[in-house]
Amino acid sequence: MDKPVYILNGPNLNLLGTREPEVYGHETLEDLEARAAKKALSLGMGIIFRQSNSEGELVDWIQEAGREGAGLIINAGAYTHTSVALLDALSSVNIPAIEVHLSNIFAREDFRHHSYISKVAHGVICGFGPPGYEFALEALQQQIRTN
Repeated sequence: MDKPVYILNGPNLNLLGTREPEVYGHETLEDLEARAAKKALSLGMGIIFRQSNSEGELVDWIQEAGREGAGLIINAGAYTHTSVALLDALSSVNIPAIEVHLSNIFAREDFRHHSYISKVAHGVICGFGPPGYEFALEALQQQIRTN
């Protein structure tokens, strides 16, 4: 695959491993990146892995992925439930996108049950913890092949 897959992570995901480990587990964001890089390599894919607490920066990266990437995996964190800007950015790019959440957002607080991202994502993977990123890479590979 010539173009990389972008894996974008939203607010507070930089605190993985220490923030609510009973919900998000003990792996750090760096652990997730290493896990994703290893899986991507096994699938013949390159990745660009990023995290930001800034909604605008995530919008910029989504637009960049639309120009330079083969596909996109996004864990938008709390912006999943609030950001029309991320919805609009994802709607404007012509690459497949997979939404990922470490926890099962449907088993949590009611406000987490709504996702703006899901409206434009090709699929949603939630509740599987860190392996969810690996599942997303496999699903994205299939989407890229069929597009």
